[in-house]
Amino acid sequence: MLDIKLIREKPDFVCSRLALRGQGDDAKIAEVLSLDEKRRKLLTEVEALKGQRNKAAKEIGALMGQKKFDEAEARKKETREIGDRISELDKEAGAVESRRDKLMLQIPNLPHESVPQGKTAEDNPIVRTFGQKPEFTFKPKSHVDLCEKLGLVDFERATKLSGSGFVLYTNMGARLERALIQFMLDTHTREHGYTEISPPYMVGPQCLEGVGQFPKFADQYYAVREGLDDATLGKLYLIPTAETPVANIHREEILPVKLLPVNYCAYTPCFRGEAGAAGVGTRGMIRVHQFDKVELVKITKPEDGYAAHEQMLAHAENILRKLDLHYRVVLLCTGDMGFASAKTYDIEIWAPGQGSYLEVSSVSNCEDFQARRMALRFKSETGENRFPHLLNGSGTALARLFVALIENNQQQDGSVAIPPALQPYMGADRITAS
Repeated sequence: MLDIKLIREKPDFVCSRLALRGQGDDAKIAEVLSLDEKRRKLLTEVEALKGQRNKAAKEIGALMGQKKFDEAEARKKETREIGDRISELDKEAGAVESRRDKLMLQIPNLPHESVPQGKTAEDNPIVRTFGQKPEFTFKPKSHVDLCEKLGLVDFERATKLSGSGFVLYTNMGARLERALIQFMLDTHTREHGYTEISPPYMVGPQCLEGVGQFPKFADQYYAVREGLDDATLGKLYLIPTAETPVANIHREEILPVKLLPVNYCAYTPCFRGEAGAAGVGTRGMIRVHQFDKVELVKITKPEDGYAAHEQMLAHAENILRKLDLHYRVVLLCTGDMGFASAKTYDIEIWAPGQGSYLEVSSVSNCEDFQARRMALRFKSETGENRFPHLLNGSGTALARLFVALIENNQQQDGSVAIPPALQPYMGADRITAS
């Protein structure tokens, strides 16, 4: 959520930054200011009436002392009427505040000044690349062909179990998925200094609102119902990413500054309806309703936020470097950024069987946008309660990493070589047809 003080003091600045996103959210600022001004006027009137009531109370005491009972009773009636009016105005101010805050929950974060202006992914500049595209002496197969020939994934039975958009890993495919998860967790905890978390896979809607996934994207996630009780529908949701529970761990808390930075990593499955998304329902693993991911979350002092952002990006890149996979880092432009982000890097990995790059990580600094939504603060060295920066990044996501790994490491004989860093987790140096 944006800072209402910033909106009041610099409305033109806020509108100009929002306009760069190209979604028309800048038009909402005028309504926010109108509701905010109305609320403030109502509260001013309430304070004035309270002053009148306090004055009248003192006068009633004096009148009673003078035994002017009729005048005192008249003043009591007047104070009751003032009290009724205060209650009405408090209720009206509360309703206006609720409308203002609901509207503010629909407004995205402001792009950081270093974010390039643009409309779509075509406008995202490439920051750097690592490695080279592999050269094959044969036509590389797609991951679908490789998975079927090597018995890594059973697409047909996955559809029988759950419908389209789901994956059933089998045999060495299941082992490879597990090995990748363990390899990433070990790297982030042992080398990068993150604390491992194993969070719930279902959370309340307040957690989705806290990270900015609700209310804007409520149509993309799975609501849970307990048995046949419709009254429970929507009290819990399957998580779309580990960011949702992990970033909310300290919601509504005031952290001592000595605890910062907080560095968490977590493996979870992720569940997404992908409403309206192209590609769901086709064979393969590029876009699915359930996938695995290792997520990174940082909570930092605002002055440390962007250094931590670059550090988190390096940590995600290190996973791909250890696996010797060619990738590129792109900086998302203003029109391609996520709702809660102030600045985002995407890491895109080359998949030769697709003939394209696949996004396997988004690394974002949300500044204090999420912290405000979840009432997370820290007490500074001077004793001031401040909002921290929250950062999140995929470290990295599967199944696209799975896809790229087997497509890049396929051999002419149909086998898949396992990168040396992953071999201890696989207990094998290659995958062959059984």
